[in-house]
Amino acid sequence: MMKSVFYENLIKYGAWLLLLSIWSCSQQATPTASDTGTATAETSNPAVENSYQIPVDYYTLDNGLKVVLSPDKTAPLVTVAVYYNIGFRIEPKDRTGFAHLFEHMMFQGSENLGKMEFIQLVQKNGGILNGSTRFDFTNYFEIVPAHKLETMLWAEADRMKGLNITQENLTNQQGVVKNEVKVNVLNQPYGGFPWLDMPQYANKNWYNAHNFYGDLEDLDAASLEDVKSFFDTFYSPNNAVVVVVGDFESEQAKAWMQQYFGSIPSGNLPEPANLTEPRQEKEQRFTKDDKLATRPALAFAYHMPERNSPEYYAMGLLDQILLQGNDSRLYQALVQERGYTGSVDGGINAFLGNMFNYNGPMLWMGSLIHDKDVAADSIVNVLDMEIQKLQQEGISQELMELAIVKMRSSLYDQLSQMSGFGRADLLASFALFDNDPARINQLEAEFRKVTPELLQKTIREYLRPTNRTVLLVNPQAKS
Repeated sequence: MMKSVFYENLIKYGAWLLLLSIWSCSQQATPTASDTGTATAETSNPAVENSYQIPVDYYTLDNGLKVVLSPDKTAPLVTVAVYYNIGFRIEPKDRTGFAHLFEHMMFQGSENLGKMEFIQLVQKNGGILNGSTRFDFTNYFEIVPAHKLETMLWAEADRMKGLNITQENLTNQQGVVKNEVKVNVLNQPYGGFPWLDMPQYANKNWYNAHNFYGDLEDLDAASLEDVKSFFDTFYSPNNAVVVVVGDFESEQAKAWMQQYFGSIPSGNLPEPANLTEPRQEKEQRFTKDDKLATRPALAFAYHMPERNSPEYYAMGLLDQILLQGNDSRLYQALVQERGYTGSVDGGINAFLGNMFNYNGPMLWMGSLIHDKDVAADSIVNVLDMEIQKLQQEGISQELMELAIVKMRSSLYDQLSQMSGFGRADLLASFALFDNDPARINQLEAEFRKVTPELLQKTIREYLRPTNRTVLLVNPQAKS
């Protein structure tokens, strides 16, 4: 799923990060009852303040660059994350996969750093890095020892100022991305299922429904002029946010931000694309042949409520009740009770992020691989039955509290990921999409506002069969 060529870097340093994460978690304050999974009467009380507040210092440079600083002294590390407000959703038509291709180009050299020297700079200073392309942003981050913060800010500013855009570099990275498509999608059983496939079937608007990994012909067609124009249009400071999380002094970080980023000129941004999707009025079903798959698979998707609406938060809790964890209704019904499959995966913005780091139409999606003697209709019938139970029997206070505890646990897992990157990801998303990174401290309260009545309203409108798309994988390989 949009793994960059630097993904192996993360695997290489995975044990190191795990140890740091364990150490960091051990330094946190003693957990409350709901931290440990014990629901209390306070769990669903909107008046209860979050027990853990993340420091957020947010401001904007004169050139429009958004800056978020979030100090954390639990480990001598810093995470620097640069998010550009451009993802594969709004890449140029007839240039599918272009946003992802450009992500690779950002490592091909800049004014003071030659080809691949950015990567070497991070690694030789004891750090790790990665980049990725998602629906609504392209991001780059480094996790380094704290005393290397200035070096990372200088390096990120250097490539924001301008890339070494050459035909040689473009041709090279076109080949890299094409191979990535072949390895991760074309030559894999269930390649692209369902994270790449489902948006193309469920959505109607081209921006939400095209092959964002890239058709091979489109990747070949990208020209040097395309790359230069894309950089000048979208990789400007007024279309970006820089987030720093970790062990640093805020005033010194601010001085470096001004020193290295302050002189980069603003860009002329185009009018935002129209991403709206029509209301779906009829269930859609599609079948995809897979020459490498040996067992059938099924995915389902429902269009989500508008981001940040009351129903959006209600869907977050319904996701916890229906799909997340071994205690979820669908896991119990499909795996434990009927044995139709060994697992059910999915969620909101599934496989490409989380329910917070996108900005546009989105799907709540689930998927499973099942035996050939299990009919697809049997699986869909179970899905309908479990949703109808929630609608007919109502959602008890006990079930509400359990969902909030699970959501709280999921949120704090996100915040503690990779020694600061999980926190940086949410801060960057809320800065880019809401101009309010402090919203990170309001999420728990928003979920606590959800009532049983709101859950019922959300089920009726968003989990109706006519809002659903079902995608079947027809296996073509011999088992």
